[in-house]
Amino acid sequence: MTSTRRSFLRTTAAAATAAGLTNAVTAGRIQDGQGRGGDELRIGLIGCGGRGSGAITQALSTKGPTRLVAISDMFIDRLEGCLEALGENSAFKGRVDVPKDKRFVGADAFQGVMASNCDAVVIATPPHFRPSHFEAAVAAKKNIFFEKPVAVDGPGVRRVLAATEEARKLGLSVVSGLQRHHQYGYLEIMKQIHGGALGKLQFARCAWDMGGLWVAERQKQWSDMEWQIRNWLYFTWLSGDHITEQHVHNLDVINWAMQAHPTKARGMGGRQVRTEPKYGHIYDHHSVSYQYENGAWCFSECRQIDGCLNDVSEHVYGTQGEAHMDSGRWNIKGEHEWTYDGPKNDPYQTEHDDFFASIRNGKPLNEGRNVAESTLTAIMGRMATYSGKEITWDQALNSEEKWGPDSYEFGPLPVDPVPMPGKKRG
Repeated sequence: MTSTRRSFLRTTAAAATAAGLTNAVTAGRIQDGQGRGGDELRIGLIGCGGRGSGAITQALSTKGPTRLVAISDMFIDRLEGCLEALGENSAFKGRVDVPKDKRFVGADAFQGVMASNCDAVVIATPPHFRPSHFEAAVAAKKNIFFEKPVAVDGPGVRRVLAATEEARKLGLSVVSGLQRHHQYGYLEIMKQIHGGALGKLQFARCAWDMGGLWVAERQKQWSDMEWQIRNWLYFTWLSGDHITEQHVHNLDVINWAMQAHPTKARGMGGRQVRTEPKYGHIYDHHSVSYQYENGAWCFSECRQIDGCLNDVSEHVYGTQGEAHMDSGRWNIKGEHEWTYDGPKNDPYQTEHDDFFASIRNGKPLNEGRNVAESTLTAIMGRMATYSGKEITWDQALNSEEKWGPDSYEFGPLPVDPVPMPGKKRG
């Protein structure tokens, strides 16, 4: 199950060609069972929160006809809110076609979408649920867009890796929410890095330091389970902690630049400011050092504390220069000076453009291994900060430690204690 450098390179190469698919001429060759009604693609949405509502808006905004035909969520209010917002968008008139018998609510609601007559599914549930939802989508032979991260623990990553290979055999498109792989500036600077502009890579650093995010204040009528799922950012079993849920973007860029995943990690973190019960039990800061097989190190940090320095960026240093990246600038300093001055794009839209173009052109993208390896990189870092120990890639990948309950009935669910290094599980 352990991935190889060669498999990582294959995945990276596939992602690097994604932008070219966006403007490709539709060949008219749709895979068997897809594109009913000409080249219209029918979509099912699983998860109607903020990211799900945004993702389906982008899916319906791609080139070529698309239609939303099935929808599911754990909660009826979120499902209805999503449909209401879509119905108010005149651009989608006639393309949000979800009868009541195609609206599914509850823990098993995703199964209704899988059984529906859709060609592609958008999976935007909390990260804990993504391995099972992804497996079900592959089993149902659906093309899949799923958000990052794709798991919260080693067992979940292994499930995603196995389902990814099955999707490859079936010729399904699998695109993830690591949108930098579809952002022109990142694509071009990676060509420079991989072409040798920095010389031999020696070390890297990356950060996602910012203030706080949303909180779902507990309502009296909510059970423990309902509150935790609605407030999912703050529970490791649901989000993987913010190093996994958010910092995965930066770690993915470093893996991309290195063309490999790290072999071990050590770090520290804690819960210093965001300590109220409404913030669950996750940390508010992490600092992790990762080592790669070639001897290079990445020094990473992430923080969600108000009133502090904000920094969301990635930096790679080699024997001949250094590369600096964020969402709006990409440049290289050193022997081979370079600045990206080409067109800019909305990568959140482009990733969906590329996804649907790949289906229509019969040239499936498969980003499953890449997002699984980047997810495991973040999980490995969290295991290091929670435990205070050095964690290897194989330890993280082969761990049998599973986060979260086995069933999701609304009722009591004690909050795990805050992880304590030297005492707590990873």
